[in-house]
Amino acid sequence: MVSDASLEELHAFARAQDLSERAFDRDHYDVPQQRYDALVAAGAVAVPATELVRRLIASGLRVRAKERPERLDAVLLARWESLGLSAPELGRELLDCWSQEQRTYHDRAHLLAVLAALDTLGSPARLGSEHLGVHLAAWFHDAVYLGRATDEEDSAALAAARLPGIGVREQVVAEVVRLVRLTKTHKPEPGDNAGALLCDADLEVLARNPAAYRRYTTAVRREYAHVPDPDFARGRAVILRGLLADGSLYSTARGRELWEEKALANLHLELMELESVEP
Repeated sequence: MVSDASLEELHAFARAQDLSERAFDRDHYDVPQQRYDALVAAGAVAVPATELVRRLIASGLRVRAKERPERLDAVLLARWESLGLSAPELGRELLDCWSQEQRTYHDRAHLLAVLAALDTLGSPARLGSEHLGVHLAAWFHDAVYLGRATDEEDSAALAAARLPGIGVREQVVAEVVRLVRLTKTHKPEPGDNAGALLCDADLEVLARNPAAYRRYTTAVRREYAHVPDPDFARGRAVILRGLLADGSLYSTARGRELWEEKALANLHLELMELESVEP
């Protein structure tokens, strides 16, 4: 069972029909055949399987196969191995970090999205000597994520502690630490090519279609479920206003070309919604 409008609609319908949360699988509910007629009678629309998939894809809510938990580890470990570090233990340690239970947005799917965005912004050949540092920074940038103000600093400290032990040069380690810290503000200095690439890749999510953007904001809100709505709205609004303060969200020409217009529309709409909740 899926929604072609929003996950909020899907979850609300599921709750009304007493479907277990355990039946939810990232973009759909698995329901037993014996519940089919009752769900249709309650308002679900019966469509052929091909139509259901088409609507889910069109909605922007579909989670692709490679983003599913059972596939992510293999995909990400292959990317880790492609860095040529001969350090599989560290790759698995980082995946364990990205798989922690409290993460609903800053998880393995986010890590893969950042790495894929780096591919979009610049191939390894174009990045040259910056390739290793930028990609290691992507792996470490949210390796520590507890929703605290020190998360970026703690992630940088983890990189500083782990990378020398696998033979990464001191200069590269220092660059990784710098880049991880930069993701706290996403404001690289002019001429900081590596910083611009990482920050733009991390912010790619802002430019997704409205349904996918809503899924992102819902997942972020769940990570701060312990924070009252007015406090969360105020804090989130501060972050969005900070991103919007300099006029352009993205620091690379390619990022601006691909994502700027859509991201600005998403942020302005979210900010309007947050301002209606702020005390």
